[in-house]
Amino acid sequence: MKNVLFISLILSLAACQTSPTSSNVYRPRQTQNEQTVRLGVVESVREVSIEPGQSGVGTVGGAALGGIAGASLGKGNGSLATGIIGAIAGGVIGQKIEANANQRKGLEITVKLDNGELKAITQDADDQFRAGDRVRLLSSGGVTRVTH
Repeated sequence: MKNVLFISLILSLAACQTSPTSSNVYRPRQTQNEQTVRLGVVESVREVSIEPGQSGVGTVGGAALGGIAGASLGKGNGSLATGIIGAIAGGVIGQKIEANANQRKGLEITVKLDNGELKAITQDADDQFRAGDRVRLLSSGGVTRVTH
């Protein structure tokens, strides 16, 4: 039982590790670097889902939990069979849990720059943007963010 709790804790912590794509979050390597600033007006905003991908921890952890649970149900060869079935089912369930835990709301913001160019940037939906808002595009090292 302690093993099951330990594996569940590891899965929970792993599911929380996501890479932020917020306009408000800077990684240490992004600080104290000069950024290019362009001004423009928001043309449109579209809600999107940001899915950072899967680490495989959900699948492996779910398979381990399912295998342990399944093996405890049978006896002899039945224990092996239920363990295998439990591992497969647990892996599928763990994969879905990880995918849902890591997915977050985002915005695709299309900006018409003052020079007439159109740019679309996708970032976390942790700030509100509306068509007609005057905004800044901050760019450095291949990363661009939209701010007010």
